[in-house]
Amino acid sequence: MPVRVLVVDDSNFFQHRLKDIINEHPDLKVIGIASNGREAVEKAEQLKPDIITMDFEMPVMDGVTAIKLIMASRKVPILMFSSLTYEGAKVTLDALAAGALDFIPKDFAEVSRSSASLKKKLHERLITLAGVSGRVSPVAEPKPSSIASPANFRSPVPVAPVPARAPMSASQDDSAKSPGSDSYRLKKQPKLLVIGASTGGPVALAEVLITLPANFPLPIVLVQHMPENFTKAFAERLNKQCNIRVREAVDGDQLQPGLALLAPGGKQLMLDKRNGGSVRVLPDDERVTYKPSLDITFGSAANMYADKVLGIVLTGMGSDGCNGARLLKEAGSALWSQDEASCVIYGMPMAVARAGLTDKVLSLKDIGPRLVREVM
Repeated sequence: MPVRVLVVDDSNFFQHRLKDIINEHPDLKVIGIASNGREAVEKAEQLKPDIITMDFEMPVMDGVTAIKLIMASRKVPILMFSSLTYEGAKVTLDALAAGALDFIPKDFAEVSRSSASLKKKLHERLITLAGVSGRVSPVAEPKPSSIASPANFRSPVPVAPVPARAPMSASQDDSAKSPGSDSYRLKKQPKLLVIGASTGGPVALAEVLITLPANFPLPIVLVQHMPENFTKAFAERLNKQCNIRVREAVDGDQLQPGLALLAPGGKQLMLDKRNGGSVRVLPDDERVTYKPSLDITFGSAANMYADKVLGIVLTGMGSDGCNGARLLKEAGSALWSQDEASCVIYGMPMAVARAGLTDKVLSLKDIGPRLVREVM
């Protein structure tokens, strides 16, 4: 039975082009079209779609308000169509916080010519996200305040295929079964925390970082799969929500305790030993699938800090981070991953867990408190 899709957009042109593109896939079927947010809420209730594509700017009721009302009635996967601008990024982040699972650029040229790239991306995203149910939660409210140099690091790191499941080591001590009640402790005090995520990551990262106090003792590097323009808005949003400081990284930024540097979209972030520890922001490389790539940041962290890194892999499609995690583990560093039950998409964390690289598997709600317990 095909995945049933509700298309929400105020443009008659986009409605029909999206319907044609979606219906080209044998496993997808558009069952309804809504022209504004209010109509989307009504049709979501009437038609019970498996997934909804949602525009953000519409008459009568905007997309973010519609998402809130839809999610209050029935948790259905929602894919946003987003403008690739700074303002578009802010609206998209509001939509993700309201319960949308993911977003895709609203590119008029791509839709007009019905590009093969757009078709593939849209079909895959709809089919994958349609399988997600009951894993949507709003961002928590803000709490009150209270590698060696790039020349020596061989990049890019190729994306690893998901390996066959390996037995968990003794060091993992049933962490998937009892994440909060065990005797696991970090063997060495880390000097750097690196967290990576993809689909579902904006909400997951916010939930983890909001729990950290302003005096958190480690520098933090964040890698979230996002396009250009989005990461600046995301860093600003996190900075308002969190007690720690968060900003989009720029080339030469110094690593500082209690400061989280977010890798810029469309670029790569590596670590540099000079000046006591700084970041290098490098231009896009067409050979690398993800921009930014967690593999590259993990690999450079292993080169620079060896066994003094704590890496965390959160929700996301694909296996980015698996090869870099292997380098971290070979250097003696620790790696945690999010458990399947709390992930929007159990792809990236599954890759490191199946490769036997995870020291600790934790529910999303336990990661922040566990960080405070282990490193404060």
